[in-house]
Amino acid sequence: MTNDKDVYCWNLYSLTTSSSVESSDLEDDKLHDDIKAAEKHTALHSALSELAADFDGEAMFLQRFFGARLKAVVSTGSLKLDLALGIGGLPKGRIVEIYGQEASGKTTLALNVIKEAQKLGGYCAYLDVENALDPLLLESVGVNTESLLISQPNSAENLLSIVDTLTKSGAVDVIVVDSVAALIPQREIMGAISDNFIETQSRIMTRALRKIHYSLCRSETLIIFINQVRSNVKLRQEGLRNVNEVTCGGNALPFYSAVRMRIARKGLLKTQDKVTGLGICVEVMKNKLAPAMKKAELEIQFGERNMPCI
Repeated sequence: MTNDKDVYCWNLYSLTTSSSVESSDLEDDKLHDDIKAAEKHTALHSALSELAADFDGEAMFLQRFFGARLKAVVSTGSLKLDLALGIGGLPKGRIVEIYGQEASGKTTLALNVIKEAQKLGGYCAYLDVENALDPLLLESVGVNTESLLISQPNSAENLLSIVDTLTKSGAVDVIVVDSVAALIPQREIMGAISDNFIETQSRIMTRALRKIHYSLCRSETLIIFINQVRSNVKLRQEGLRNVNEVTCGGNALPFYSAVRMRIARKGLLKTQDKVTGLGICVEVMKNKLAPAMKKAELEIQFGERNMPCI
């Protein structure tokens, strides 16, 4: 007959043996994982050495990728908008699109970004495609014209070539293109008004942005494209109209943009029946560096040197 004490001792022995086996298995698994991790580490460095020999060390930037987690930014000049962007401003080395209806404050916002970059000692470029830049506006915003490059390219091809060259130089902190809607291809300039040049602009933008985006991988330049919106009216089967808002220049710019901001007018600001400013709402429609779909309501005060928040 089995004694209760013997049963207890046997159970205790079984429990101790089971714990020892599990502990041994865990140690074996840990040793196996360490060996596997060491093998992967060795294989990775071997592959990187091979790539460096074949592609002059430009194929992989492992250390740079893990070391630069916080992207350098340029403030928008508005604390509200910087917070809505989630990273404290607009990212350097990326493409940003600012779009909206006419007279909604797009150019003023872009000039405020230039002003903030100049505060840090940076050089900026403003490509005035619309031929509408007002020196008084530069003065009212507070832009330093001595460190601002201004150009009026005569065709879309020339403008995009200028953007690519300035980006490759790495000497320009902010480039503003105002605006995509006014870009005209050389072929359209040389042709007749009656000629059909559908999608010519979008094809040029697609080819140019591929090249510019490649140049940005080795540059810290912030490129801002100002764009207009158009109404795309489609008739549905019920006979009702479906109005969609589309931007100019095709789909390449929205694709390559790291940040897209839509600006809408909220209304005029008045003091005793005198118009003193403009209320706008900036919505972050796309953001590759932080959550999107955030809004910031701002005020543009006419005649003042800043764009304060509400």
